[in-house]
Amino acid sequence: MAKRIRIGTRNSELALWQSHLVENSLNELGYDTEIVELSSIGDEVLDIPLHQIGSMGVFTKTLDVAMLRGQIDIAVHSLKDVPTQLPETIVQAAVLERADVNDIVVYKGTEEDLLAEGATIATGSLRRTAQWLHKYPSHNLTDLRGNVNTRLKKLEDNKWNGAIFAKAGLERINLLPKEHLVLDWMIPAPAQGAIMITALESDQEVLKACAKLHHEDTALCVGIERDFMRTLEGGCTAPIGGYAEIEGDSVTFKGLLSAINGKEQKGVFKIASLADAKNLGKISAEEILANGGKELMNEIKKVVKK
Repeated sequence: MAKRIRIGTRNSELALWQSHLVENSLNELGYDTEIVELSSIGDEVLDIPLHQIGSMGVFTKTLDVAMLRGQIDIAVHSLKDVPTQLPETIVQAAVLERADVNDIVVYKGTEEDLLAEGATIATGSLRRTAQWLHKYPSHNLTDLRGNVNTRLKKLEDNKWNGAIFAKAGLERINLLPKEHLVLDWMIPAPAQGAIMITALESDQEVLKACAKLHHEDTALCVGIERDFMRTLEGGCTAPIGGYAEIEGDSVTFKGLLSAINGKEQKGVFKIASLADAKNLGKISAEEILANGGKELMNEIKKVVKK
């Protein structure tokens, strides 16, 4: 008889929604499952900007430790929160089919108020801050931390004009307000809208089960995006956007590295055949680095370390 698969998850509403999605899919395949809720550093420390506590890994380390201790068999993550380098012995078990990748701004008052000179917009993301300031340099950006429920409540309670969210997150838990604008001009975070399952490399039974949930097209695209981020970052949190999309027999990729104040941007757009797409992210990042991106990354690192 197959063992019960213990599913590790953060205890936010969105994280639980994602984990129940995985649980239901495994149950439909005949697997017995159990949800194990855990709290992450990223959920607990809300008074410090995310980049100052090291945004990559703050939502995943608790689950990694629980897996290595044998407390859970798999972990379910928003893939955009997962470091590009997984801990030793932990591997990607599956990437689920991607949802909407767009960012949105939820606003109060009117659209005119939102876009007026001097408006205040809330976000905890360096990427969103940089791209918003590039488009609206007269606006004020303020830090916003917490799960989506907490952030929506903070928007309601403060005199801000709007706050930026991932559309998929609000849609998944039925919290998408009517008062929102889709930011189709904003390049999303690498792997935004995708869910990853991780497991121990040695647990072949669990890996075989999770493989049945894997969506290859999504995995290819987010792999390109994460290669782009890995090549640019060098371990530094930075305002990086990247989005790959399969169109027929080709893959298109657009990537962006921004100064934190939005004043300077280095972008790239490439098209490759499916057969040649594997290194598209790395090649795109190397092109940006060669065209002034290396110097821009050095400036970003100085700001982030302050």
